Parts: sequence; C-alpha cells; structure tokens
Amino acid sequence: MTSRISHTTVNALNAYDQSVWWSKVLGWTEIPDDPNEPSHEECMIIDPDGPGQLLFIDVPDAKQLRNRIHLDLRPTDRTRDEEVERLLGLGATLVDDQRQPDGGWAVLADPEGNEFCILRSDVERAAAR
Repeated sequence: MTSRISHTTVNALNAYDQSVWWSKVLGWTEIPDDPNEPSHEECMIIDPDGPGQLLFIDVPDAKQLRNRIHLDLRPTDRTRDEEVERLLGLGATLVDDQRQPDGGWAVLADPEGNEFCILRSDVERAAAR
C-alpha cells in the first residue's frame, strides 16, 4: 500500500490574495461549489484538467529564509522567457536568473516571497535535442 498526495498546502499571510495570484499563474480555478472569499482563512484552487490542488492557509508569521518546498513550473503555451515576463507583470520578483541558451531556469518569488522556478517548455527542450 502507498499514499497519494491529496493537495499541497501553502502558508500565507493572506490566503485569499495568494489563491487569486496563483490561480492567474496556473490557470486554475476555485472549487465551483465552495468559492474563495477575502475573509476566508483557507482558500483552495484546483487544476480544472486534473487532480492538482493548492490550499492556502492564513498564518500569522511571514516566510523567513528559504522555502522548505517550492514549485518548479514548465510553461505549456509559451517559452520560458515569455512566461517569466508574464509572471513579472503579475507581480512576481526575479530572485535568481540561471537561464542559459541551452537550459537553466529563473527563480521567481510570489507576492509573499515564496520562491518558485520557471523551466523551459517541452517545446524548447525538444528543440534543443
């Protein structure tokens, strides 16, 4: 027997704001019969095409130092660099730029400072082979 991941939980100073921001990043939605509200201390977003779920929970303390877990994202309909620019436009911050012509990644932070990486798209990876 094994276990499966039910959802990934992210501590947040403002669960609602983080759920809205990440739904724009991922193209995910709220649970249709349980919409998120600004006053909610727990806000879930789901992948409309699969089992992915992120739960944001209000906590009283801000992120300190490094994340214990972070997401690595791969763009589905644009290049890595185009996705970096899109997310910077949504309010992400560039933390570390490890992009190379033949690979690498960009480390960004969400509005609360949680770091995540943007990798090359599958199309870019296939073209490099």
